Amino acid sequence: MPIINDTRFGSITISGKLYEHDVLIRLNGKVEKRKKKLSKEIYGNSHALSLNEVIFIYEPEAKQLIIGTGQVGYVHLSEEAAEYLRKKKCAVQLIDTKQAVNVWNVIEGKAIGLFHVTC
Repeated sequence: MPIINDTRFGSITISGKLYEHDVLIRLNGKVEKRKKKLSKEIYGNSHALSLNEVIFIYEPEAKQLIIGTGQVGYVHLSEEAAEYLRKKKCAVQLIDTKQAVNVWNVIEGKAIGLFHVTC
């Protein structure tokens, strides 16, 4: 899995590469740009993760989803998204992004990471 080197307001550095947008880390270690529009089109912002976005994020082998909720911690799961992950038996940790980086770097097992880099 890729190591997260640093995060600051507006950016995250993963395996030495700087990203200036929210990122998703897949089970295979691939880093992708977060598809915020899946939540934004429903809620008008990207702070509530919609069911559609969580369906896109989830991978059947995943046992854990680490969500970096932003530097201040605004991101949260919608009730529908939380229920979907419960049914899939995928544990979720919602933690401010700075702390989520530390959790990600020591996590074991099959995990997906979503990191919001601003508020």
